[in-house]
Amino acid sequence: MAEAPSTAQRYARFARYEARGASEVYEQWCEEISRDAKVLDLIDGLPRDKRQPNLVLAAARSRGAEAGTYSGFRAFLLQDWDGIRDVILRRSTQTNEPRRCAVLLPSLARIARDEGRPLALIEVGASAGLCLYPDRYAYRYDDGAVINGQGRDNWVLACRTTGNPPLPSSVPNIIHRSGVDLNPLDPADPADLAWLDALIWPGMDERRRLLGVAAEAAAHSPARIVRGDLNAEIAGLIEAAPAEAAVVVFHTAVLAYLPEGDREIFRDTIFSCLGVPGRPVHWLSNEGLGVVPGLSAPPGSADPGLFVLHHNGTPVARTGPHGQSLDWL
Repeated sequence: MAEAPSTAQRYARFARYEARGASEVYEQWCEEISRDAKVLDLIDGLPRDKRQPNLVLAAARSRGAEAGTYSGFRAFLLQDWDGIRDVILRRSTQTNEPRRCAVLLPSLARIARDEGRPLALIEVGASAGLCLYPDRYAYRYDDGAVINGQGRDNWVLACRTTGNPPLPSSVPNIIHRSGVDLNPLDPADPADLAWLDALIWPGMDERRRLLGVAAEAAAHSPARIVRGDLNAEIAGLIEAAPAEAAVVVFHTAVLAYLPEGDREIFRDTIFSCLGVPGRPVHWLSNEGLGVVPGLSAPPGSADPGLFVLHHNGTPVARTGPHGQSLDWL
């Protein structure tokens, strides 16, 4: 097993491959943190699973750190570390990005068409459940026509594509929504909504506006999200889905936060559910390359800043981590 990267390496990688081109502020901050011995000592004093750049930076932002220079951020971090540390220990990275529905929609629509059934969605690591409503948004792929959803506001999610993905002409019929999370968030709770807002990177104002629209819609008809460990709950959630529906278990940027052994258990559990006669179950995994043990990599060179979308273990696309791009294989 490869040696885990140091905290300095994690922050340098985050700056280079994740923040670059997406958030100039986070790119600068993480690049500087990777060379700042005093700040690295503070972060290394946290439990290993609490040292993630997303979590540390969001906690500081939730405490009032302004999106400015690194020197200003560093001063705030050192002065308010006890308060920031408390948020880090209480919270977790639960980015709930509705725009990711844009990279899932072609696969969801194709599953509904091929199965000839409505869908029952089950999201693993559901957070506030904002990605459980892909039928409520509208979509524009490249410069094409808008695919309208069934929602009141029909917020348009824009997505760039390559590779000729199977774009649908309409959204699928979804009759059941559920999920599992260690700490489900309530889209109607101002404190939970403020945490989701803090997880949005500086400079991504469109994501912030979408969060408000999506949270309002979810609060009006909340999905059932159970509190618990995904490996303990997933089989029961599949069993509870309506018999007339095709079940789709999906997740995005979730399994990377689990120990490798738990990822293997989840993979094996899902594979065992896929072959049950008379019970159509599909699995959409949208994670970083190599996150799910045993799943094959897509052909060609891989951009480490992109995710890989697998359908039932087979790679079908590379995707932007916030749903901004879909490169069909």
